[in-house]
Amino acid sequence: MKNDYLEQAKSWSQNNFYSENSRKEIQNLIDDNNLDEIEDRFYKDLEFGTGGMRSVLGQGRNRINEYTIRKASYALVLAVKSSFPDVNKNGQLKIAISYDSRHMSLEFAKVSATVFSANGIKALIYNRLNPVALVSFATRFHNCQAGIMVTASHNPPEYNGYKVFWNDGKQVTPPYDKLVIDNFNSINDISKIPYTDFDQEMKNNMIEWLDINTEDEYYSRIHESFINKEMCYEHGKELKVVYTAIHGSGSHPCNRALKELGFSTLFEVEEQKEPNGDFPTVKSPNPENPDALKLAVDLLNKENADLALGTDPDTDRVGIALKDADNQIVYLNGNQIGTLMLHYILQEMKRHNSTPQNAYFVKTIVTTPIQETIAKHFNIDCENTLTGFKWICQRVNEIEKESPERNFIFGTEESFGYLSHDHVRDKDGVSSIALICEIALFYKLKNKTLLDALDDIYEQFGFSNESLLCIDYFGKEGADKISRIMSKFRNEFNENFFQNKVSIKEDYNISKSICFPSGDITKMNFPKSNVLGYHLEDGSRIFLRPSGTEPKIKFYVMLQETEGDLRTKKESAYNKNEKILDEIKSFVKEV
Repeated sequence: MKNDYLEQAKSWSQNNFYSENSRKEIQNLIDDNNLDEIEDRFYKDLEFGTGGMRSVLGQGRNRINEYTIRKASYALVLAVKSSFPDVNKNGQLKIAISYDSRHMSLEFAKVSATVFSANGIKALIYNRLNPVALVSFATRFHNCQAGIMVTASHNPPEYNGYKVFWNDGKQVTPPYDKLVIDNFNSINDISKIPYTDFDQEMKNNMIEWLDINTEDEYYSRIHESFINKEMCYEHGKELKVVYTAIHGSGSHPCNRALKELGFSTLFEVEEQKEPNGDFPTVKSPNPENPDALKLAVDLLNKENADLALGTDPDTDRVGIALKDADNQIVYLNGNQIGTLMLHYILQEMKRHNSTPQNAYFVKTIVTTPIQETIAKHFNIDCENTLTGFKWICQRVNEIEKESPERNFIFGTEESFGYLSHDHVRDKDGVSSIALICEIALFYKLKNKTLLDALDDIYEQFGFSNESLLCIDYFGKEGADKISRIMSKFRNEFNENFFQNKVSIKEDYNISKSICFPSGDITKMNFPKSNVLGYHLEDGSRIFLRPSGTEPKIKFYVMLQETEGDLRTKKESAYNKNEKILDEIKSFVKEV
């Protein structure tokens, strides 16, 4: 079998269609007799998933390179042309492009532009790296039919990827994602894909740089979304903020957003300020992980700052670190950050009498239920979606069409993603950085920290404790194990989740919800997904699902405690959390 892949590698290395460097890279593998690496590069075509593709950089069929980027771009071309026939016939089709700091990101952005332009679609490309929010904004602002972001989010340095957005500015969802995937899978000969010269197409006006005017519009619009702007202008300098872009695309946009709002006492981690696809100072450029914020925390301690903030390479996730009353560093999780944001927005809108009519917010099913309690207190509707920010924005778009009288005010997910305005359709780390600082300043002026603000919320609405258990299972054997685990829970766990009474069990694979003890079954209005949810009698929730992108199964444990003082509630939740996690680990080990 390896000989088959070796022959494919030889064919690649001898095909003059591929560049000299591409052929040489494959030839080196052949000369070194590296059959395992050759097999991995040629045993299949790189797959295009529901949101795009992500892989290790390198030459070969199963790698991210200029040829697989051409293939993805042409698949998008075909999807756009078939989906917008009137624009194709009577107007100018357009696709917006942005890219982050990863290796080859700019080059891949340019490759994509040459495929779009060669096929009659104008490419609008930022003249410097920019975050996810900016490509979503440009797609909407310039009435594009699609957008792309060249990024692999917070994957290791050897990765890059290709994320697709539709004309509404959100990541592509059904049915258009399937259309792009089917097109991608139908392309058998990359050499037949039309493409042209980047500089020539610039002269022909089929490729155009997105200049500062588009960026200015974005900053102007998000600026209007902040609630207590005058407070920030007057007192912003009093908040001492540390920020790190972790070598990604966030330095310029986050600096601009903060300084325009008045946060001038800003300390940036110099070692991580400049874009660098090697991410040399971190193991992983993911601000969800405390390790990625180490240099920011060091600077926080040095400057005695109020908080440290970090964003990932494409600047759609935000992490926070700050000191507690004992001068110990605390890292907020995504649920806590989203809860602080939601409560502040609703509280301040009410105080200013500026809450819009028919207001609602959107979260995912695996995001803390305390947010629903808070929204109910302020008479705000809550919409729940499947896991992933594209589903949050999909729901916003549906409501915008079906019920235009309703007003979106906030979207959040547990994995450190937030959207507090209506001008983009993806999680926005730039506006989130500024909103977090607005909130921190608000409480600092009351001699409180964000941790104090959280405790105030817990005092009023009950304590909420969230944990995520990820268990890796590799290969076919691992996939079979994950399938068995899901089947066991699906078939054997009903009225009880170990020692905990269940009030509602939700099976998103069959779109049914079962209420106990009555046994009443309700149809759920969600896309089918291999997810199980358990609502416990005390208001806690537990969800489990296989990861969509990695060989692992995830258990989301969200515990609610309302009895006793705050200290008692915290202790009870922590103990219960440990017990449930131990029960899950012990159970799945035997499956």
